[in-house]
Amino acid sequence: MEYYAQLLLNGIIAGSIYALFAVGLTMVYGVFRFINFAHGELIAWGAYLALFFTRSPFYLPIYFAALPALLITALIGLAQDRFVFEPLRHGNRITLLIASIGLSYFLRNAIRLIWGSDLQTYGFMPTRGIDLAGLSITSAQITMMAAAILFLGILYIILAHTMLGKSLRAVADNMTLAQIMGITIKKVSLAVWVLASFFSAVGGVLLAVDTNLEPMMGLTNLLKAFAAVLLGGAGNVWGALLGGLIIGVAENLSVAFISPGYKDFISFALIILMLLFRPKGIFGILGGVR
Repeated sequence: MEYYAQLLLNGIIAGSIYALFAVGLTMVYGVFRFINFAHGELIAWGAYLALFFTRSPFYLPIYFAALPALLITALIGLAQDRFVFEPLRHGNRITLLIASIGLSYFLRNAIRLIWGSDLQTYGFMPTRGIDLAGLSITSAQITMMAAAILFLGILYIILAHTMLGKSLRAVADNMTLAQIMGITIKKVSLAVWVLASFFSAVGGVLLAVDTNLEPMMGLTNLLKAFAAVLLGGAGNVWGALLGGLIIGVAENLSVAFISPGYKDFISFALIILMLLFRPKGIFGILGGVR
């Protein structure tokens, strides 16, 4: 029983990181009605920029290095919208999709050009896990979980208790009506891209603390975020959050039955099943964000 409880704990920790990826992806979809395939590269850029600031000439501790990394990633997200997506927004949705795929290739290969294709780490030494009621959890995993809860809590406060959150929900429900009511779409667009990029970068840094950095990490985790979005209902932030947790738990529990090398199969399987049997997701809604 302890074995399965340990897998469940690991799944919740992983799922909280996937939730950070998924909420940003679904916020963009909820407001602009397109899936940004370059979203995954924001995950990778956040992680690699933090690595950059931990090395020469900065040598910052990771918790300080993450701050400029998050800011620069947010600027990359804003640049995506300003120079690629905004000029194409009033055209065909397929054009936006193809543009986001092309942008994804560009950003991924820019990482290869700057940092190379080899696996890299933040250089933390392996540590023994802390024993809690028969379960083992490392200090890195505690940090990951605490940070994920903190940032998801901040997102809840923004969406539920601020004018910005009300504006986001209004624009997601009906952009034209929101404009008539005096909501500035440019400000909402700015907020969406900053939040989506910020949460992607936070998730990327937290993931890299416990694993490795490699250029394909963005694409791999984009698929998991996409599965979480489909599971929770495209455009539903809280559905995406729960979807991320479900993906993390399902992946880790599957290790008890299949080889760990195949656990990424779970995300693909859920994507196929959701598209076949419930394309609107478990919590599918007509509007977005919520």
